[in-house]
Amino acid sequence: MRRTCVFFHAHPDDEALLTAGTMARLAAEGHRTVLVVATAGERGLAADGDERSLGEVRTGELHAAARALGCARVVFLGYKDSGLDGNAPGGFASANVAEAAARLAELLCQEHADLLTIYDPAGGYGHPDHVQVHRVGVEAARLAETPVVLEATVDRDLLLRVLRPLARLRLAPRTLDVRSFESTYVPGYQITHRVKVAAYAEAKRAAMEAHATQATGGDSIRTLAALLKLPRALFRRALGTEWYVRRDLSHGIVLGHPLQAWPATQPGSCPVSEPNVPVCGEMADG
Repeated sequence: MRRTCVFFHAHPDDEALLTAGTMARLAAEGHRTVLVVATAGERGLAADGDERSLGEVRTGELHAAARALGCARVVFLGYKDSGLDGNAPGGFASANVAEAAARLAELLCQEHADLLTIYDPAGGYGHPDHVQVHRVGVEAARLAETPVVLEATVDRDLLLRVLRPLARLRLAPRTLDVRSFESTYVPGYQITHRVKVAAYAEAKRAAMEAHATQATGGDSIRTLAALLKLPRALFRRALGTEWYVRRDLSHGIVLGHPLQAWPATQPGSCPVSEPNVPVCGEMADG
């Protein structure tokens, strides 16, 4: 059965890092994938450019990434980027959760969404915009009665097993504090989905390459830049799995596909009124 899967992210490039392989896989299997982004990422790091031009450039980068992943539609909710520390005035992190959730819920109803992806409660590594994605997404899914909600995350245990030896051998950047990762993402036992996406590594890499502004800027090594330096074979191996948590499933269940273990009962008609969602730079349906 063809499903509609909505992927909700905070900024352009977040989708490339956390869910790109899953999006490409679902699109290749014939499912409709819709990418929703809360902000244009106008306060992110970049080598050059003011906030206005950076937001415009990152909007274009997101559309290029979405094309590489086979997305049918891209929607910007139009909120302001909260900045690197999440404290920028008027940013998404401080938006009214109920209002933002209602807007997202209208879109979910418009799309008759079967699945919504958000972030884990910690927002992954803790950025306030990412935490807000979790809050808003949970409430939107409740309002729209979206059957399945997956929290995109990383297996913390696996991440620490990789980072600790690198730090001991001084192979990790000196600015990297491994201890800071001990409270990020989720422990391995909570993971319910380990989705294999190595077959879609080229699409994922293309999506990452589309976000050129996020490979530069700042004083430390950018994550995108470091990952794109990996040889293709190592890239496939290192980024060949994407992780999710589905809260209505018991711990210990490990599924390999985001649409496995479909709920036995389906909701009725969407309870949210007809949508009126502001759409910025929407792609044509595919």
